[in-house]
Amino acid sequence: MPSSTVENYLKQIYLWQQDNDFQRMPMGQLALSLNVAPGTVTSMVKALADAQLVDYTPRGGVQLTPQGTRLALQVLRRHRLIEKFLVEVLQLDWSEVHDEAEELEHAISDKVLERIDALLGYPDTDPHGDPIPPAEGHPESRELASLADCPVDDTFRVARVIDQSVEFLQFVDQQGLAPGSDVTVESRSNSAQAVTLRPAGRQAVTMGTAAAAKILVSPVPADKPSAAQTP
Repeated sequence: MPSSTVENYLKQIYLWQQDNDFQRMPMGQLALSLNVAPGTVTSMVKALADAQLVDYTPRGGVQLTPQGTRLALQVLRRHRLIEKFLVEVLQLDWSEVHDEAEELEHAISDKVLERIDALLGYPDTDPHGDPIPPAEGHPESRELASLADCPVDDTFRVARVIDQSVEFLQFVDQQGLAPGSDVTVESRSNSAQAVTLRPAGRQAVTMGTAAAAKILVSPVPADKPSAAQTP
């Protein structure tokens, strides 16, 4: 099994590539993301390249190889299933499970992970709406929009929360905007950089478009009640 350091590097590169059309990740960005010195990153990336987990060029940045991508997806699968388990079974708050999963993702065995997956009913997303990679292959892509630019007067279902800081997740929860909840976009002011939302069964809330952009939504399925309506 790769070391926790190797897994952290691969996971960070994958997440950055996923958000940037799978381009090469600049070395400076990798150092910043991992909060380590640039020289340390360079040494580690060279070792990963020797192990054929990444493709690295000194001025071109770093990119995962197919083997590196597979390992990164395995780490993400463990992380997100653990988060789901901590929330659904152990009843931990969704704002505090990220750090716990960061520790456990490097220690849990495949056997235990698959038992957890079965216990949870083989979920495809974690508590924040992030896709859980399957045991083999890539997670299915979803076309999601953000609340910052959704049509006014339409109702949507919250599918994913990108910002997983404790403060933002607590705010989202307090406003009734957790994944599975329905929300109507009441108005938008481009000059004020603000959007007014009405979560289902709650009072309207106004937030900045920068915050609204971190909440991703999908159309409301005609045959499925929201999480708030589910008994």
